[in-house]
Amino acid sequence: MKRADVVIVGAGQAGLALSHCLGRIGIEHAVLERGRIGERWRSESWRTLRLLTPNWLNALPGSPYEGGDPDGFLDKHAFVASLEAYAGRWQAPVERGVEVFSSRRTGDGFVLETSAGARSAKAVVVATGHCDRPSIPFAIRGGPLGIHASQYRSPGELPPGGVLVVGASSSGVQIADELARTGRRVTLSVGKHTRLPRLWRGKDIFFWLCRMGFMAQPLEALANPESARRQPSLQLAGRPDKADVDLATLQALGVELAGRVRGIADREIVFADDLAPQIAAAEAKQARLLAEIDRFAGDARPGRREPVAVPSAWPQRLSLTDGSIRTIIWATGYARSFGWLEPLALGADGELAHQGGVTSVPGLYALGFRFLRKRDSNFIGGVGADAQAIAAEISRYLDRNGRQAA
Repeated sequence: MKRADVVIVGAGQAGLALSHCLGRIGIEHAVLERGRIGERWRSESWRTLRLLTPNWLNALPGSPYEGGDPDGFLDKHAFVASLEAYAGRWQAPVERGVEVFSSRRTGDGFVLETSAGARSAKAVVVATGHCDRPSIPFAIRGGPLGIHASQYRSPGELPPGGVLVVGASSSGVQIADELARTGRRVTLSVGKHTRLPRLWRGKDIFFWLCRMGFMAQPLEALANPESARRQPSLQLAGRPDKADVDLATLQALGVELAGRVRGIADREIVFADDLAPQIAAAEAKQARLLAEIDRFAGDARPGRREPVAVPSAWPQRLSLTDGSIRTIIWATGYARSFGWLEPLALGADGELAHQGGVTSVPGLYALGFRFLRKRDSNFIGGVGADAQAIAAEISRYLDRNGRQAA
């Protein structure tokens, strides 16, 4: 049985950042990855995807941003290449093609059953990412092709005809934008969403969010951490022209807006009659934040942004049989899949239970999840500080409990 002081499960940015931090303090470890480094970036996103965060915000521990346009946005291929280079530079002990089937606590550590045989470790870190298992709220049998956003690749790989995109967060609006620009008839089902401009007062929106300390807000400073974890991702895109991609720009492209999907009945998609209040709530939230930025900037002249025009009417139902919709893309987020962990590690909701990445199971840690320790915990540039903190926790744990025998 192979042994290591620490096993990290997942070789995305979180797992690699922690590997670097552990290596710097001399802790022996292994990084197990069921695919390749950055596998989800490679195989579970559309072809033209770019990072939502500007390059200056994407540094990992020991690797400050270098070269290129600091205000540009890497495409996914360049980002995967940067992860590969990062792993190579620090000689991260990544074992590719190793899937973990189970992890159970023993008397003096953990035993992991994997596709490459059993492993033992004193500590285990779950770094599998927030976007784990695609979530599709309604099953549709027959009729239009139904896929999750993680399965979408390009407009040309869909059946010809109209497309319904369900979900108006970052993935949903970007996919709707790409489809509409190819001449597709697109309907966008809009639920709760967060609208912000790409640029405000001549600076990227993340410049202001970082400068104001918003991104580094610790979990304990939030009035309702659980509500914060459920907030939708920002309606942003990393376009080279830095243009907005939101409901207003989609309307200009001819995208039809509808309320959130309420259900399926009589071979029809049924929408809630909530489009107007969903738009109003997002506009109000945006206005509050932009006003806060204006006050922080010390400029008495408030900035202005055109509001989203609420349609005079919107669809209540769409037929699944008349051919008007040939594809449904569910941009409805993800759930986590922790069936390989022992039940003691999970909360009543099936999520990994932890405080700042430290679970109630001695020696079991988490990294890279939304709001793990602070608002930017699942951002590329935010995972580094969390990785350093978890590495320190692991070091203290190993000091108390000893290391693996050789």
